[in-house]
Amino acid sequence: MRFSSLLRAMALAGAFIGAPVLAADSSKPLPAIGDFFNNPEFSDAVLSPSGKYLAVRLGNKSKRDMLGVVELGTNAVKVVGNFSDADIGRYAWVNDQRLVFTATDKDLAPGDMRYAPGLYAINRDGTGFRQLAMRNGKAFVTNGSTLGTRELLPWHTYLLGQDGAQDSDFIYVQDRDISGPGELNHVDLLRLNTVTGRTSVSVKRPGASHYWLLDHKGEPRLTITADKGSSSVYYRDPATNEWRKLTDFERFTGSGGTFRPLAFGPDGTLYVLSREPKGDTTAVFTYDLNTAKLSSKPLVKLDGYDFHGQLIMGKDKLLGVQHLTDAMGTTWLDPDMKAMQAKIDAMLPNTINLLTLPTHPESPWIMVTAFADIWPKRIMLYNSETQKLTMVGESYPGINPNQMAHKELVRYKSRDGLTIPAWLTLPQGPGKQLPMVVLVHGGPWVRGGSWNWDPDAQFLASRGYAVLEPEFRGSTGYGSRLFRAGWKQWGLKMQDDVADATRWAIDKGYADSKRICIAGASYGGYATLMGLINDPDLYKCGVEWAGVTDINLMYDGSWFYTSDMSEDWKQYGMPQMIGDQVKDAAQLKATSPLEQASRIKQPLLMAYGTADMRVPLPHGTKFYKAVKQTNPNVEWIEYDEEGHGWKLPKNRIDFWGRVEKFLDKNIGASAQ
Repeated sequence: MRFSSLLRAMALAGAFIGAPVLAADSSKPLPAIGDFFNNPEFSDAVLSPSGKYLAVRLGNKSKRDMLGVVELGTNAVKVVGNFSDADIGRYAWVNDQRLVFTATDKDLAPGDMRYAPGLYAINRDGTGFRQLAMRNGKAFVTNGSTLGTRELLPWHTYLLGQDGAQDSDFIYVQDRDISGPGELNHVDLLRLNTVTGRTSVSVKRPGASHYWLLDHKGEPRLTITADKGSSSVYYRDPATNEWRKLTDFERFTGSGGTFRPLAFGPDGTLYVLSREPKGDTTAVFTYDLNTAKLSSKPLVKLDGYDFHGQLIMGKDKLLGVQHLTDAMGTTWLDPDMKAMQAKIDAMLPNTINLLTLPTHPESPWIMVTAFADIWPKRIMLYNSETQKLTMVGESYPGINPNQMAHKELVRYKSRDGLTIPAWLTLPQGPGKQLPMVVLVHGGPWVRGGSWNWDPDAQFLASRGYAVLEPEFRGSTGYGSRLFRAGWKQWGLKMQDDVADATRWAIDKGYADSKRICIAGASYGGYATLMGLINDPDLYKCGVEWAGVTDINLMYDGSWFYTSDMSEDWKQYGMPQMIGDQVKDAAQLKATSPLEQASRIKQPLLMAYGTADMRVPLPHGTKFYKAVKQTNPNVEWIEYDEEGHGWKLPKNRIDFWGRVEKFLDKNIGASAQ
């Protein structure tokens, strides 16, 4: 029996190990929309520091998610955390005996939630429960809780997200000073005893700290402060406990400065991200804290990619590096780990297999996260003694890999000669002259995709559409040149890149030039509207959700809708990266979809959440009112209490069902 089946059945005894992975049955019908857009049935698991225990999230569609602990030597499973009116949120091991966790509610849309997750601790055997922090401004009352007379930490207490030493009952937590949506003033670091609930401020910050980094001993050693449009990196000298500034850089553009911190090694070495002289991409260097100099050569350099990933540390040395190129992968420096990776890859030859090691190993268990472009994430355990793999859980068990589409990173030339990466997903069958969806990522200052299973693209491909996802200029992860080329290019060269990608797919014969739709969310929604305006010959229709419809609205907002864009971002980031309201007023007007709504004649599907604080509802309502005056083929969807995207599965399923019908009508089988 698979572990995921065991969790659903709540059979909390006996073997949890699953049957061997079988080849998918290609005779199955195509998966339903819910198979793509329901919440994953299994999302994560965390090994204890010794590797003897596994913490997992237990639950199913009809029950609240609970926190369980598996004793890997006996396969015994015990529920240690559960609430009557909430789900388990984040969780982590304090040490090999104790865990901390937060609360969330998977059944509430963002507009109904107040993000104060609380903080709780419990032993792995279910004893020693203690609430540590308030949830939503009040004590979290649940059956069996014993709060005692001790005062709880305030609601704005959050987990740090770093393991720490994991050798005591203490952890470091964040106390966030927040003055409003998007307005984080500073973060204090508290040393918390998870048994008694007592805290101390053991480290005074050198400024308005927004980020903290623990060293190899689990102690705060570095912080990044923010002051208006600038950020500074400070190091705390262990000999004096005094702060020393290491570098400054522009807070929003990232310009300037020598490096960005990455991690501390077991020997105290500081690993950082920087660029070689005349280099375009970031690489991993070491930084000498005594001489304030970078190493002469990078430790890790990825050809054509900025470094994104993590260093994998052992007890006394650097074991390997996990990094993202087109896909995630691992370069092992340790020969034993390199040999283990080769064995696991031979057992799972069709997937990327990422290994997670215990921080203080005392057992043979290694966690394996396996995935591919056609295969959603699965979590397994590898026993280094028996050299056997066993299944823990599958994120989307309803997905048949044999029915999924392959995804490929391609590159094309823009009209001004810049090389642009793009992701191409082709449905099974003949890959020529297909109806195509050009899917534009949001951000826009992010990397759009990687080689993995993506529900949006795979759903569209399962319905017969080619999917093209350009990493247009402004996208990150591919070097400074591509990123900086997108500054102040909303609706201009950024938009040209999307159109050039579309024409590339037509020229290559992948796309039928008369059956192409443009789609996207957030910035991708903005690009969808501008694509319909700038290139009406290319796009038969458009689908946009949570899309920006006017740049000035991002600055000015609406008096009765709250935005989570900080005032510092509007003052120091947006004028440089998007456009200055005064100096670039003509450009912002010329690149405003709202100002040019009457030019859109193609069918359009729009969707917004009423509680969106990133792109508040007036972006949608104002544009819908304007475009409907001259275009009768506009469909409007409004999801009550949803935010910037759809959290609830019922809304995701409803939305993509509407998208399926809209595409079929305009570029699919029904259109023919």
